[in-house]
Amino acid sequence: MGMPEYVTPRTAAGREGLAALLAAPAEGAVGLDFDGTLAPIVADPEQARAHPGVVPALAALAPLVGSVVVVTGRPAALAVEYGGFAGVPGLEHLTVLGHYGAERWDARTGRITAPEPPAGVVTARAELPAVLAGAGAPAGTWTEDKGRALAVHTRRTDRPQEALDLLRGPLGELAAAHGLMVEPGRMVLELRPPGVDKGAALTAFLTERALRTVLYAGDDLGDLPAYEVVERRRAEGMAGLLVCSAPDGSEAPVRALADRADLVVPGPAGVVELLTALAAGLSRGR
Repeated sequence: MGMPEYVTPRTAAGREGLAALLAAPAEGAVGLDFDGTLAPIVADPEQARAHPGVVPALAALAPLVGSVVVVTGRPAALAVEYGGFAGVPGLEHLTVLGHYGAERWDARTGRITAPEPPAGVVTARAELPAVLAGAGAPAGTWTEDKGRALAVHTRRTDRPQEALDLLRGPLGELAAAHGLMVEPGRMVLELRPPGVDKGAALTAFLTERALRTVLYAGDDLGDLPAYEVVERRRAEGMAGLLVCSAPDGSEAPVRALADRADLVVPGPAGVVELLTALAAGLSRGR
């Protein structure tokens, strides 16, 4: 089963991962980040929406592989809404792991399961406005309340990187005081419980489904734990393919992933091309 040249991995391990997925798709999973991978990065995260080609591509691909799973720091309900995933024929095998796996939405049932928010997040939420004010957070700094995590964005400020550097220390102290950790991203610092990341979520999902091959696509530092899972599995003799969604490759978090990826594609549009080509290749081989 051949694949177009533009979605051919540049590494031997990546080519082996793609070949394994094409040869035994029922034993494989396609794991996808949401923001920056399925949806273009925008100044206001509430305005983020999946690329228009995402749902058709996933609807074509999902019935042909063992599982498709979206792993995101967003609440599962928002990812489902912003992705347009609910009620789409062909997406019955789609799972959304929100809050890094703390929440779960299954397309087949349409239900979300989730435990109560961690106590540390609740107390940090109450103190965060005072911490930002005391640190001199510039105009345009914006807090996104994710329920189980708190994200402070600086992309709307006049000097986003300077604002991020200014807030890194005070937010680190706030997180430490309440048993949380700070995860940096593309002009964002996220406070969340330790041990909760995309790697843990992906590991649990793959183990539950007994899936041997995994393609994982991400765009940011928050995706590195998932990359590490794929790399560990490859060291244990299983196959995997690491994809980086990099619109321009200039931002440091994207560069960190691009250097480790088997395949770099041009943002969400490139991810759509990859998913579409993969579905076409699997359909030809049936």
